[in-house]
Amino acid sequence: MQRKENEVLLTADRTLMSDYHHNEFLGFGTCAPPNFIPEWLYSYLFFPQLETKKGLPPTAPYGLRKTEAQLIKEGFRVNTISPKSLKKSLKDAKVLGIHTMDPFGLGPASTTLAALFKKEPYLSKHFHNLLQSPEILRAKQNGLKIIVGGPGAWQFQYREDQQKQMGIDCVVEGEGENVLGKLFRAALEGQELPSHYEVGMVEVPTINEIPDIQGPSINGLQEIGRGCCRGCQFCNVTMRPLRWYPLEKIERELNVNLDSGKCGGACLHSEDVMLYGSKNTIPNDEKLLKLHEMVVKRCDGISWSHCSLAAIAAAPKLFHEVSEIILTKQSWWGAEIGIETGSSAIAKKIMPAKAHPFSADNWHDVVVDGMGLAHDSMLAPACTIIVGLPEETEEDITKTMDLIDDLKDMRSLIVPLFFVPLGHLTSKDWFTRTNLNSRHRELLIKCAEHDFRWTDNLLDLSFQGKWYSPFMKNFYRAFTGIMKRKVQEVK
Repeated sequence: MQRKENEVLLTADRTLMSDYHHNEFLGFGTCAPPNFIPEWLYSYLFFPQLETKKGLPPTAPYGLRKTEAQLIKEGFRVNTISPKSLKKSLKDAKVLGIHTMDPFGLGPASTTLAALFKKEPYLSKHFHNLLQSPEILRAKQNGLKIIVGGPGAWQFQYREDQQKQMGIDCVVEGEGENVLGKLFRAALEGQELPSHYEVGMVEVPTINEIPDIQGPSINGLQEIGRGCCRGCQFCNVTMRPLRWYPLEKIERELNVNLDSGKCGGACLHSEDVMLYGSKNTIPNDEKLLKLHEMVVKRCDGISWSHCSLAAIAAAPKLFHEVSEIILTKQSWWGAEIGIETGSSAIAKKIMPAKAHPFSADNWHDVVVDGMGLAHDSMLAPACTIIVGLPEETEEDITKTMDLIDDLKDMRSLIVPLFFVPLGHLTSKDWFTRTNLNSRHRELLIKCAEHDFRWTDNLLDLSFQGKWYSPFMKNFYRAFTGIMKRKVQEVK
């Protein structure tokens, strides 16, 4: 089916249309609310706008590129545009697809920071601003259909009334490759759309059904697999089947990014990069090494989206070999790592397989061993701790604080996140600021003190060789200091 140019447009709000100064983990700054830094300056520091050419961004969020690729595959004419270019681009559009990460600020990082600052997070604010922009409101009056999807789609189940108020016709939750075509086609033909479409298990795409991206992704973000085998109860991703991209598919997408001239590096994305090509929780030496040899040979630099400490600790020799490959091109690299708790009792209840191939009884030692290996190999992780897990006792909180003490000499950020009921724990209560007790506050302060200890080192690594390094570091240090005071002020 061939469609006229501009009948289908794709976009995202400005917090997602940013390269975060080529440091993907600065994107965490979008989860914070407006604060002591003027908004124009904060936006520049954490999510500067991408320059555009004829309304087209040089790169776009990876999830948006996947949607674009699927629609192209099915014969649609589609443009991915910058949100600041909507006024010129919406004239002939019939359908607008919007990618969202955290539309109502209900994600763990956003709810935590919103509780401390008592304001709406930037990513939620900009998503709302996008939907309420005059150009979209005008286009809606002329019949524009809006379809929203992305990692934050689950939040609309808690905000059905706001979905209607925003004029969103359909929300797609889950991996959409096998359903996007029929939904966009129905929208173009004026058919009624489902308000919320949750992708069923029989509709989840196989690897062969997932198209290659056709345009470059922000910071060279590149999927190497989907799903997770660890089964943590608080996570949505573990409810999806584990699939790994073959090396040839990864290389094709890598070429799209590199050939564009907009991405010199690659951020490998999966729930656990260390398990690439494996069938269980034991790393596959041959496939992991081949992956990194191929990527590092082609790229200026590399980072990981996520990895697990258990996989690192289970294969120290392999991890050292991988780090040696990576460090031939750079002095360090980053990844997000979930620690979640220091309590073995809690680990056994809600994430027993997170410690595999070790026992959850030894979770504390697994974390310390894995973090020690990461530190020695110049992997600088952003680690998460979940505050207010179901059935958590003061003893469990104490064990988590003891663990943080044992990590004090290991280069890292440790980010406390309020519990959000996801995955198999959707029936549990949200953890909010009003639930904080004295032990929780001690835990938050301990995390802030750990981060403050390592801020200078991590900023030196992040901005090494950049002319604006001293200027940027001073502002990030100031923001970290304010965060520490905010935690101490929590009552």
